[in-house]
Amino acid sequence: MCASGAGELSGRRAPGFSLPEAPGVQRDPQDYRGKILIVDFMQVTCEHCVKFSAILEQARIRYGDKIAVLSIVNPPSEQKGVADYIAKGKIKSPILFDCGQVSYSYLKPTSPNIIIPHVFLIDADGMIRNDFGFGPATMGIFDGKGLFTELDKMLTPKPGGGTKQ
Repeated sequence: MCASGAGELSGRRAPGFSLPEAPGVQRDPQDYRGKILIVDFMQVTCEHCVKFSAILEQARIRYGDKIAVLSIVNPPSEQKGVADYIAKGKIKSPILFDCGQVSYSYLKPTSPNIIIPHVFLIDADGMIRNDFGFGPATMGIFDGKGLFTELDKMLTPKPGGGTKQ
């Protein structure tokens, strides 16, 4: 996919969805309104995704209830593989199962190749403020320091009240 840099898919309302985390447990971005929502598209067999999941766990701890993290997998990731991934990485944030529709609505692929991980930063009002596909130009996001800088910017109050978004 050509959107490997930063921000090519930003500046629009985040597509809505409801996806299963486990049988009987659905997650919807509307449940996180008022927080910064990090939506991460990943695979459990991706070495970069493993490292980034650890960064997302650090962000969840660092920012507490100011943010929420939803990771989304597509086939070939399946329930046992995801359960093993969660246990091995001590992941506390939900990992949701998609069959492609949600990924397509966010990533808008222009070729059969989709770059993962790909992360979207969604503000408290449901607008995509930035997105980053894994690559040489975005390594700072995926090593944590850049992600924390982006989240700090989104959480900084604007003069006159509110948060900067």
